[in-house]
Amino acid sequence: MKKLFLILFICTLAGLILLSCGNKEEAGAPKKTPVMERPLEGKKVVMIIAQKDFRDDELLDPEALLADQGAIVTIASTTMEMVRGMQGGDVQPDMLVGEIKPEEWDAVVFVGGVGASQYWDDSTAHAVAKGTIEAGKVLGAICIAPVTLANAGLLKGKKATCWESEAEKLKAKGAEFTGAYVEKDGKIITANGPKASIAFGLQLSKALQEKPEEETTGATQEN
Repeated sequence: MKKLFLILFICTLAGLILLSCGNKEEAGAPKKTPVMERPLEGKKVVMIIAQKDFRDDELLDPEALLADQGAIVTIASTTMEMVRGMQGGDVQPDMLVGEIKPEEWDAVVFVGGVGASQYWDDSTAHAVAKGTIEAGKVLGAICIAPVTLANAGLLKGKKATCWESEAEKLKAKGAEFTGAYVEKDGKIITANGPKASIAFGLQLSKALQEKPEEETTGATQEN
């Protein structure tokens, strides 16, 4: 009887030791890091800035948001020299606007700021904008930059928004000016200024993830 009790005691003790070791290993094991969602992995976006006085946050906020979601963001301008924004930031362009082939990009975005008026009547910028729509890609513009799209003939009959001072320029080219924070009509996304820069980036991200049958018209109103 004593022998049986001793055997049972030893087995119980061994089991407790093994259980304890197993718990220690589990506790000390490295935790799995959740994989960050990157829904735009591999998407290519080119953002066009003026050769001076672009609006920093209208570039940097959408750029950061899109890049965090996996997009490859390239900066284009009419110069390869360092460009200074209205808020004092310096940005090095990666390529010239004239080198953009719209069919090679998933989205083309015109950044605002007072300097963006240089593209309003620029034939190269108009060709890039038109080519983007013809290729079925996403076309964006913020602040005063939607005037470039209007002058290229792309906003006729389209819902669009822009910096309020330029609203009449959009209307004169047949756009339905809504005054919304961010406006989407098909593949064209417009926004009214720096306060809309993050919402603009979110709408660009959403459009880049859409399937053709999901394309919609929608507006985001300012709170």
